[in-house]
Amino acid sequence: MSDRTLFPTPTVTDNANRVRQPLVFGGLPEAEGWALAPITPRDRVHFRLDREMPLDEFRADLPDGVTVSYDQGEGLYRVDGACGSASVLADWIRAWCARYGCATVGLRAETDVRRRAPRDLPGDFLADLCRHYGPVSLKRLQRNMSTIRLHLPDPDDLGQQVFEWILKAVSQYDETKGVPFGAFLATQLSKWVHDLGRNAHGRTAADTEHKQQKAIAAFLAEHQRRPSEKELAAYMGQSVATLRRNSQTVATLNGLRNLQSLDGGPDAAEILLPDSCEAPDEIMGEAEQTLLSHALTAACAPDPGARPDQRAGQPNVLGWATWYLTTWGGATKTQLSADLNTSVRNMNVYADRVEQAMKTRLAELVD
Repeated sequence: MSDRTLFPTPTVTDNANRVRQPLVFGGLPEAEGWALAPITPRDRVHFRLDREMPLDEFRADLPDGVTVSYDQGEGLYRVDGACGSASVLADWIRAWCARYGCATVGLRAETDVRRRAPRDLPGDFLADLCRHYGPVSLKRLQRNMSTIRLHLPDPDDLGQQVFEWILKAVSQYDETKGVPFGAFLATQLSKWVHDLGRNAHGRTAADTEHKQQKAIAAFLAEHQRRPSEKELAAYMGQSVATLRRNSQTVATLNGLRNLQSLDGGPDAAEILLPDSCEAPDEIMGEAEQTLLSHALTAACAPDPGARPDQRAGQPNVLGWATWYLTTWGGATKTQLSADLNTSVRNMNVYADRVEQAMKTRLAELVD
C-alpha cells in the first residue's frame, strides 16, 4: 500500500475562486431587482428658500414628468426633469417662487444626474433590502459612534436615519459599474456621517475640525503620544500660523456647541424684564439688549419638535456667532469669515435662518 493511500492529499479550498451566492430580496435575486428600476439620467435643479413654501401646491403645479423632493435635514429642494430641461426648470422655479413671495437661495442647475426613485423598485424587494442592510449599516457605523451621538443621541432617531441613508444610497447606486451595493453603501455612510457636522456647523469649519482630529489620531497611533503644535503642523503639511488659525476655528465651534443656553431645555435661565413705565432709560437700554440677546439665543436653539438629524433639530451655532459677534462683538463678516474659516455667503445662509426665527421670537416676547 502506498503512502498516498495512507495519507490522502487534503482538499484545499480556494477562497479566491469561491463564488458568492447572490442575495435575494423579496423573492428576487438582487441583480434582477435593480434591473426592474434601472438608474437613469435626468436634469436636476437644487435650491433652498428664504422661507417655507406650500410644497403641495408647488408639486401640483409642476409640469408633467417633473418631480420634486425635499431634504428636511439640509433644507434643500431637488426638482428633477428630462435631460435638456435644466435651464427651463430653473426659470420656471424662480417665477413660481416669486409669485408666492419666496426667494431662492443658491439655486443651481445640474445636467445628466443619474438617479432612480426607490418607489419604482418592487415593494417587497425594497423592504427586504432595508431589513438586511439596516443592521449591517449600524455595525459599520460603530467606529463613528462618538460623532453620531453628538447629533443623534436617541437610538430610535439613529435607526430612522440609517434607513433614510439606505434609501438615499438606493437612489444613487449605479449597478452598471460592477460595485456591490453593500460596498457602495459603506462608502457613502462614511461621507454622510461627516455631513452631520457639516450641516450643523458649516461645511468649511466642520471639514477643518475633521482633518485636525484625523491627523491627531494618526499621530497618536504612530507615536503613542499627542503631537506638539509644531509636530502637528508638519504632519498636516501646514505652517504653524495656519494651524493656529484653524485651531481657533475648531475651538470656537466647540465653545459654541457647549453653550448651555442653546439647549432650550426646562433648566434654561428665565430672563425677567423690568416694567417699561418704571425703569429709567439706562436700565431700559440694558433691558433691550437683554431682550435681543434672549431672542437671538432662542432663535438659534433646536426646535424641540424636530428630529435631531433635521436642520431645525440642530443648534444654529454659525448663525449665532455671525449675529452676536457682528452686533455686540464689533466684528465684521469679513473678519469672522477669516477667523472661522468659512465663506461670507455660508455665514449669510445661516444668519438668514436666525433672522426669520428672531422676528417670530421678538413678536412673542413683546406680546
